[in-house]
Amino acid sequence: MGVTCFSQEFTTSVSPSRMFKALVLESHNLIPKIVPQGIKSIEFVEGDGGVGSIKQTNFPEGGHFKCLKHRIDAIDTMNFICKYTLIEGDIIFDKLEKVVYEVKFEASSTGGCVCKMTSEYHSKGDVELKEEEIKQGKDKAMGLYKVVEEYLVANPDIYA
Repeated sequence: MGVTCFSQEFTTSVSPSRMFKALVLESHNLIPKIVPQGIKSIEFVEGDGGVGSIKQTNFPEGGHFKCLKHRIDAIDTMNFICKYTLIEGDIIFDKLEKVVYEVKFEASSTGGCVCKMTSEYHSKGDVELKEEEIKQGKDKAMGLYKVVEEYLVANPDIYA
């Protein structure tokens, strides 16, 4: 099994606590509400959102994917860090064992935050992942972060 690692980050004017609440703690409520064309629902199929919980993301019918399942491995609400693993889904799982993510929201000197994400793609056997395959997922994640950022900027009382 090979492991391919990627890191990405972006800066926002939104505070770390609000981004963490929106993208980690309340994502199951917020994301389907603000991007219903992309995500039908997010639900806990095991647990209540704490460590060990399994979260299932369901996509609208007619799309490329049906669902994904993530396991929450660690949540640090004081330091705005979440670690989770993509354990099931119809996204390149013929080539992958799992994808492990760590997301951090760090305060910036401008009053907002820097959102940092690292991803470890664990491939099956000696399968090599193509950069285009991984780039699509990274771009979608960053697009979602930007939509959440825009929503929080437009609604300053949400998760304040």
